[in-house]
Amino acid sequence: MQSQALELPQSFQEKFLFLIRLLFDPFVFSGFLSAFIASLFWMAAMTKFEITKAYPFMSLAPAMVFIMGVLFLGETFTMGKVVGLILIIIGIFVTVKF
Repeated sequence: MQSQALELPQSFQEKFLFLIRLLFDPFVFSGFLSAFIASLFWMAAMTKFEITKAYPFMSLAPAMVFIMGVLFLGETFTMGKVVGLILIIIGIFVTVKF
């Protein structure tokens, strides 16, 4: 899949309309919606768990991006990335357990 470069228009009015159209793009809008839902789940988690137990799991975000990128976007799967993923998981385990 080849991505297209988006160019920002020159005039202020065209820039404003361009950004409004971009804001309501389904992919951008779904990203905002997902972030909002994630924040609701984060607030719910903070009411149930100690922050010292829950916060290390935020480190799973890069690991999830790696896995989703390989599975859905055809990103490269390298041993360096796998080692990084393993180190993240070990770090979470050590932080939560000890």
